[in-house]
Amino acid sequence: MPDDLYQRYQSAHRVHQAHRADCTHCTDRACCPEGTRLWSAFERLQDAYLARQRTTR
Repeated sequence: MPDDLYQRYQSAHRVHQAHRADCTHCTDRACCPEGTRLWSAFERLQDAYLARQRTTR
């Protein structure tokens, strides 16, 4: 069974990528408020996943 936390962080990344593809305000240097929120969610989930990986190894 795939890891739920891993799937959630990958899903957050896909959602952010989809937003960036459609948003005319997001650039490589700055994001709109929604893009910033989506990126922060991705970062939090990725950090949690990587922290857990470090403790189990």
